[in-house]
Amino acid sequence: MLQQDPSKDIALRIKYERESRGWSLAELAKRSDVSKAMISKIERQETSPTAALLGRLCGAFQLSLSTLLARAEQQQQRLLRQHQQAVWQDPQSGYIRTQVSLAMNSPLELTKIALPPGAEVAFPAASVVFLRQVIWILQGCLTFVEGEELHHLHPGDSFTLGEPSGHVFRNDSQRPCEYLVAVVRQ
Repeated sequence: MLQQDPSKDIALRIKYERESRGWSLAELAKRSDVSKAMISKIERQETSPTAALLGRLCGAFQLSLSTLLARAEQQQQRLLRQHQQAVWQDPQSGYIRTQVSLAMNSPLELTKIALPPGAEVAFPAASVVFLRQVIWILQGCLTFVEGEELHHLHPGDSFTLGEPSGHVFRNDSQRPCEYLVAVVRQ
């Protein structure tokens, strides 16, 4: 079950991250390749951003999506019970992202993803330049596209991402896919 919608907190955090860097809407738009109008709509809470769009904004901020979401939730405790874990659903793909570990004071982040059948989420290279990531498949099958390479991952498989490149998480099957993403910030 999804927790309350964190869209307002995400919008406020994006605005805070932008303003704390002294960036105008135009500067963030240039750095993220997201239009000023869209960023403004997000900050005014007129629209909920997709995972891909958040990935581009996070790339500009040099933050992982997990870190941005954790900061939006402002969680500081070390024990994170299941019911306390931040859950966010991408309005476009329907994928569900659960923040398993807190990202605030640790270089390691753990995020569980539930990718619905037929769903696809793409991220630009800029969103992973400052990260090392490992994907571990919990159930279902994941098609992972890294640059020009295609990888079919099955339950129990793990995959360490290589040099930063655009990548796509895709569920080509008729069953849900769940996987864990371990991220280490460099």
